[in-house]
Amino acid sequence: MTQEQMIAFNDYMDELLADEKIKQMSEFIQHGDTTCLMHCKAVAYESAVLAYKFNIKVDMKSLIRGALLHDYFLYDWHDQKLGSFHGFYHPGIALRNAMRDYDLTEIEIDIIRKHMFPLTIYPPKYRETIIVCLMDKYCSLREVFGKLFRKKLCNA
Repeated sequence: MTQEQMIAFNDYMDELLADEKIKQMSEFIQHGDTTCLMHCKAVAYESAVLAYKFNIKVDMKSLIRGALLHDYFLYDWHDQKLGSFHGFYHPGIALRNAMRDYDLTEIEIDIIRKHMFPLTIYPPKYRETIIVCLMDKYCSLREVFGKLFRKKLCNA
């Protein structure tokens, strides 16, 4: 990202990150030892990088806000009865929480609701949703398997 793009990215991030409610996400582990907040920040960053790198026309503010809120479910899914069904249900829970706490655009709603496609049956409607959907999977794989690969490389 250029310096100008990075400043805009940080401005959009800081707007939500200043809110105490979103900081609750740091209390819950998402993947491995990565918190939900760390994961969502990574997804927002990677989504912005992808959009800028390939010059994809997006509503950057909605892209970043949607990415930050896509896993705003606010519970430890490892301890829940939902268990393996968490992947199917958490987008709706995250959306309900986000709609309760924030004013959302249509794009942000679509991102949160559909970021788990194809587990959730409705396909993304916007470019921003497709980008977050892809970067969520990329970041998740990196968080889950990153330590394994680093460990193997160090022991080789």
